[in-house]
Amino acid sequence: MHPILFRIGSFTVTSFGVMMALSFLTAGFVLSRELRRKGEDPDLAWDLVMYAAVGGVLGAKIYYMILFWQHTVADPLGAILSRSGLVWYGGFLGAAALIYWRLRRGKISVPRVADAIAPALALAYGVGRIGCFLVGDDYGRPTDLPWAVAFPNGAPPSTAENLRNLFGVSVPDSIPGWTVMSVHPTQLYEVGMAIIMFAILWSLRKRITAPGALFAVYLALAGAERFIVEIFRAKDDRFFGPLTMAQVLSLCLIVVGAVLARRLTRSEAGTQVATAQAG
Repeated sequence: MHPILFRIGSFTVTSFGVMMALSFLTAGFVLSRELRRKGEDPDLAWDLVMYAAVGGVLGAKIYYMILFWQHTVADPLGAILSRSGLVWYGGFLGAAALIYWRLRRGKISVPRVADAIAPALALAYGVGRIGCFLVGDDYGRPTDLPWAVAFPNGAPPSTAENLRNLFGVSVPDSIPGWTVMSVHPTQLYEVGMAIIMFAILWSLRKRITAPGALFAVYLALAGAERFIVEIFRAKDDRFFGPLTMAQVLSLCLIVVGAVLARRLTRSEAGTQVATAQAG
């Protein structure tokens, strides 16, 4: 773990901040390449990255503050200013809303650009999760698997007390609260799955031609990825029995993505048949 890369006076450069910056740069590079291939202005990519950064941070923070309203009410200023409390689904919705507004304002095809965004978003997500690993955030439940990782300086540290009190994980009472436990490195699980998602979307980007269909595939894949990793995560939002809030949203995303991709591809196929018959 390397949460702090270096300091310049009172200014601290964190590994999380650097990886977040790299994730946006990654997204911009891949997106600009795809926009150029589709005949769109590649410079639009960096404009959209800026909107995604602003909307993502605001959406992630607002989502967390609503989800854990008790903490927000108890310490409103702390909830707003804290670096923690950034939820992916909130960030996704916030970024999507601002990007949609930007594209509509510019009279640019939303489905076409969304398809270009899909592989860029998958790869950027994986880069960002490396930052989570380096600062010891968003780790999993205790495990004795060979690749388990302990986070003594995590955010928060993976101690027995934190796992019990902050995440509701069942840890034997015989283990002292100060014990740093080895846990699932779920951040790395997500990095691996993000790379797989990117590879799938990159290979399909020329074969799936119905506008918006590739992004629909991304939605289904992202939902499946998040549902799987939540099985191993140390979480404090299991409001639906064994399921976390993120898993419930993931199931919805899988259904929406699958249905939308099927409808869009069928619609395009029907249009092509009708055009062929008319010709």
